[in-house]
Amino acid sequence: MIEPGRSLVGNAGMCVTEVMYLKPGEQKNFCIVDAAMNDLPRPAMYEAFHTMVPVQPRSIAPTTYDVVGPVCESGDWLGRDRALSVQTGDLLAVLSAGAYCMSMASNYNTRGRAAEVLVDGAEVHLIRAREDFAEMVRSEKLLP
Repeated sequence: MIEPGRSLVGNAGMCVTEVMYLKPGEQKNFCIVDAAMNDLPRPAMYEAFHTMVPVQPRSIAPTTYDVVGPVCESGDWLGRDRALSVQTGDLLAVLSAGAYCMSMASNYNTRGRAAEVLVDGAEVHLIRAREDFAEMVRSEKLLP
């Protein structure tokens, strides 16, 4: 029938991630970012495609990368075979992620969930703070 979350907010949100490391290889190049499969699980779960663009475009020749997260799992990828003009420290916007990041996020591998920011014209509002380790373990109890 309809998917209200997807149709209303799917394209309204993005996941912004930082390029941590570029790893060249003989057969594949990897762009390792700080977002992971726990932040945006759709690509890992069912090979969903999300367009990726640098927040600040660079005038360097693009390189084809597999964009992967820092979780040491073969499923920790956000995009395969992406032509990107990026360098370490650049921000990358993963588009059409509005209905999929926080609603599907987890604390897999003891990773805190990302902050959520709402942009309203020229105004920016933090609507959910980044989750820290103390918040993740707050309800856990030690055995006597």
